[in-house]
Amino acid sequence: MKTSYLMYLLVILAIPSCKMKKAAVQHVAAADSFMPMQIGNRWAHSASSYTEIKDTVRIDKKLYYKFYSLVGGDATDIKYLRIDEQNQLLEGYPDQPGVVYTHAKFNANVNDVFFTLNDKSTNDYQVKLVEKTADRRTFEFDMVNQPNLKGSTHRVSYLKGVGLDDGWKNIKVNGKIIK
Repeated sequence: MKTSYLMYLLVILAIPSCKMKKAAVQHVAAADSFMPMQIGNRWAHSASSYTEIKDTVRIDKKLYYKFYSLVGGDATDIKYLRIDEQNQLLEGYPDQPGVVYTHAKFNANVNDVFFTLNDKSTNDYQVKLVEKTADRRTFEFDMVNQPNLKGSTHRVSYLKGVGLDDGWKNIKVNGKIIK
């Protein structure tokens, strides 16, 4: 009887310590991430133009974060994003679980090239890492399979511990006001 009581007590004491270690690891990873993901993170231009992580969802058994955006007070957008084991920013689609869109490869080297969908469709961007510093990654996107838009590139940058570099007026990451 004493043995089972002791085992029960050890299990109860071990559970909170496991949770604390996991939370600490997530906090470190978020500070080092080029796209920190935690429910409540918010990037805002104004009260009527912002992006906020509202929830999580599993797509194809993988955890994605639900990014809700309000644009100009009347348009909305929802994206489901995650960072995978290779430090890639991926977008998934609940209604198309086999489709994955690659936004960024944060471990890539300058001039490395990849494709967003890797299916050679007209919506498949060629992406090149054009700037890599300790705190910034900049990617150049080109619709190489779209004859009318090929060569009309645009760039997207991410800042370590902050996320998308988009001239935000207010930023809250992991409960901390950045700006």
